[in-house]
Order: sequence, then structure tokens, then C-alpha cells
Amino acid sequence: MGNPLNQLKSSKGRDSLEYTWRPLGFLNKYRLLISAFFTLIFIFGLQFYPLASHDPNLFFYTSLLYLLFACVFVFLLRWQWPGFHTQIYLHVSVDILATVVLMHASGGISSGLGTLLIIVIAGGSILVSGQRQALFLASIASLLILAEVANDRVAEMMLGNSYTQAGILGLTLFITAIVAHAFARRIRESEALAVRRGVDLANMAELTEHIIQRMQTGIVVIDNNEVVRLMNESAWHMFGMPSIAHDPVLKKISSPLADIFHHWQQQPEAKVQGFAPSTEYHHIVPRFARIGQDKNSGVLIFLEDASAVAQRAQQLQLASLGRLTASIAHEIRNPLGAISHAGQLLAESPNLDKHDQRLTRIINDQSQRMNTIIENIMQLGRRRDRSRSEVFNLNDFLQRFIHDFMVVHAAERDQVKVEVNPDDIEIRFDATHLQQILTNLCENGLRHSQDFQGRPRVELRGGMVHDRQRPFLDVIDHGSGIPEDVAEHIFEPFYTTSNTGSGLGLYISRELAECNQANVKYMPVATGGSCFRISFQDPRRQMS
Repeated sequence: MGNPLNQLKSSKGRDSLEYTWRPLGFLNKYRLLISAFFTLIFIFGLQFYPLASHDPNLFFYTSLLYLLFACVFVFLLRWQWPGFHTQIYLHVSVDILATVVLMHASGGISSGLGTLLIIVIAGGSILVSGQRQALFLASIASLLILAEVANDRVAEMMLGNSYTQAGILGLTLFITAIVAHAFARRIRESEALAVRRGVDLANMAELTEHIIQRMQTGIVVIDNNEVVRLMNESAWHMFGMPSIAHDPVLKKISSPLADIFHHWQQQPEAKVQGFAPSTEYHHIVPRFARIGQDKNSGVLIFLEDASAVAQRAQQLQLASLGRLTASIAHEIRNPLGAISHAGQLLAESPNLDKHDQRLTRIINDQSQRMNTIIENIMQLGRRRDRSRSEVFNLNDFLQRFIHDFMVVHAAERDQVKVEVNPDDIEIRFDATHLQQILTNLCENGLRHSQDFQGRPRVELRGGMVHDRQRPFLDVIDHGSGIPEDVAEHIFEPFYTTSNTGSGLGLYISRELAECNQANVKYMPVATGGSCFRISFQDPRRQMS
């Protein structure tokens, strides 16, 4: 499809061209009417004194020839050949010459046929491009009138005031040329301004539509019958991509939103409650605004993802807390290093009994654990600041990841299974972030699946949510699963059920996912084990 704006401009150009040729066609219709009238009154012997009073034969043949030219001009106008300006001078010249000859055949200036030249000059002045050309046409007509009057004076056919009449008619033609050309220039300027305004309005409408469709906030416009007249892409996804081609009534698209809208109509000042339009969007808060002053006018509905707003607020708070925690962690490392070093030196003393050696081991183990926590906190801050998203193939990345993971952890290849369907899924993510997330999840999965006798112990399954066209990756283990009361807290920082864990692995994984507009959530497995799903960002909502 072509650019709508270019199509608009080209259509405007065609309209302007048709408008230019159309007045010339109207002038030719007038020519056909006049010439046919003069020809028919002569053929049927009708008397309209002083028409044809001086030379009937000349009047008839001139009218017939004038009609013939008018018919020829019909085809020239249709073919638009020769050029527009050439046809203007050709048409007006024929009109002036035919009118002067008909005036001579009807008794000269006193016949009154000279007034027909006013219409001819007015039409020609409207069509020509400059005022000089309009005055040129008026001067040609005036000279021919004077020539005709002079010829009649020589033949002693005219009265003594014939030159005065010719002068008044000539002056009228010049005034007509000036006024008509000025009027036509105003019309052209108004038309050009209208075309520019039309292009500006088209650009503004296209820009507005582009902005509305790209907005993350859902936009829905309904009329007084609650029929949806407009729905942007974000709102369409929020409602689960419903079909709005037939019967797009708000009640059928979202019954909860229709109920909230009815409550707002009854109590506009009441607090609006949120609702869940789909499984992906859990808390949408609508805002209503009437388009016009009339109560029966349409209503504009804004749909704000409250969970996304809360998530952004939480990220800001966590970012501030993270900087503070990183500063504290940096200050703790120095005394922690001294404690660890002192514990190692104390453990090397030969005078320690078994009880004291056990205490030194506790000191070293806990020092190492605290150092791991500090490293994770500082690493999280650095990785959030260095987030670099890129588009890559999910299956190719997983194959490389599994190879490196097995080498580092000295595990067997068949302990982890990779399955991506379709295998051409592409995601937008920071590769280093995704590698750390999968490392945390796979380490947990292998550790909790040690008692599982089958193979593989951990499965990586990638796919697409068909009704959303959103890629995902499931990390499934075959452990004992996570109790429901524990699952509510596993993503909280420093929460752990292990004596050796820091409680930051899943928290860091979720934070890194949110850095890439993705999320990690726990999904229990009915047959036993655990599943952590990474839902990547929707590629359709990427700004191009």
C-alpha cells in the first residue's frame, strides 16, 4: 500500500487539474448554446430583430461555422490537446471573431450583440494566468470592434454616436478583464490555501491516528448507543484481541467495563474500580470523559494498566534502595574482608581444639556467604545500568547456553533438554541478563531434582502464546515442587529455605527480566516439580 499522504497529494493534484479544465468546458458549453441558437433561428426562419438584419447569409454561415468550431472544441477538451493555455487563446479568439462578424451581419454596434463579448472576455480573463494576458484579450476585442465600426462608417451604415458606443463597450471589456482576473486570482489563492489546509489536516489526522495506535494507554471511543467507534491497539490487546467487525457493542467486548461505565453514568463523581479484562492484564483502571457537552454524546475511555504503573513505581523505589544498599555493601566489604582474613589466620593456629576450629569454620562460611550477598547486590546494580537489549533467535541462544552451562558445572548434556517450537522464535532481550536468569533457574532446578531418577532433570521449553503472539520460555524441573505458602514469597529479596542460599537468586532474576520489559512467574506443575515461565515482551508493541 502507498503512503496515504502521497495518495492525498496526488488526488489533490488531479482535482486541481480537473478544476482548471472544467471552466474551459463550461465556456465551450456556452459557445455551443449560442451558436446553436443562432443557427436554428435562421433555419426555422424565426425573426429576432436586429439579428441577421444586415447580411442574413453571412450571419448563417458564421453561426454554422461557430457551431462547428464548438463541436471540434469538445473533442480537443476531452483529449486535452493542444495544451491548456493554447486552447484558451484559440477558444477566446474564435469567440471574439465570431461575435464581431455576427454583430456586423446584424447591423453593427447598435445590434447589441457586442455585449456577448463581455461574457467571452470575463471567461478568458478568469482562465489566463496573468493580468497582462487578460488585458491583451480585451484589447483584441476592442480593436476588432473599432475596426467593425470604422468599416460601417465608411459604408455609411452607422449613426454618429457609433464610436462612442464602441468606446464604452471597449472600456467595459477592459474593466471586465481586470475585475474577472482579480476575482479569479482570489479564487486560486483560496483554493491553494484550502489545498494546503487539507494536506495539513491530513498530516495531523495521520499523526494523531499514529499516536493513538502507538499509545501504551488503551483508548476506546463509544457513541451514545455504547457501540465502539474507535479502539487502539493497546486496548485491543487488553481485551484479548476480540473481533469488532460485527456488532462491536461494549457489553459484548467487555461486560465488566460496561458495568463500570453504567455505574459511572449514574454516579460520575464516584471512585472507579478496576477490572481484569484478560489473564495477561490483571488490573485495568478505566477513566471516562465525554466528547461533547451533551449527555447523549460519545464517551472517551482511557484504560490504564495499574499493575504496570505500580511496577514502574516499585522499580523507582527499588532503584533508589539499590543504590543505597550498594553503597552500604561497599562499605561492609572492607571490615568483612578483615574478619574473614582474621578467621583464616586463627584457623591456622596449632593451639586450637576441635570446638574452636568449628567456630572458625562458621566464621569463614558466614563471611563467604555475606560476601556472596554483597557481590550479588552490587552486580544487580551494575547490570541494571548496563542493560542492552537486542533481537536474537531463542533456540540458537539456548543451544549455546546449555553447552557453556554444562562445561562450567561439569554436568552431562542429557540432564537438560531444550525444545523450542517453532524454532525461529526471536526475542528482544539483553543476552547477558538472560544468561544469568537461566543460570539461576537451571542451578535451582538441578539442585532440587537430585532425587529424580529419570532424564532429563531440567527442561527448557520455548513457544508462543497463540492468542497473544508473545514468546515465552518455561524452565521446568522434576523436584518436589514449592508449597503454596512458600511460593508467595520466593521472589522476595533474602527469602530462602536453604541454609546456604542468599535468597537473592530469584529476586535478581525477576529484576533483570523487568529491565527487559519481561517477567518471571512461578507456575506449579500438576505432576510434581516446578515451572518458572519467562514471558518476553510483545514484539508488536515495539516502536519502529
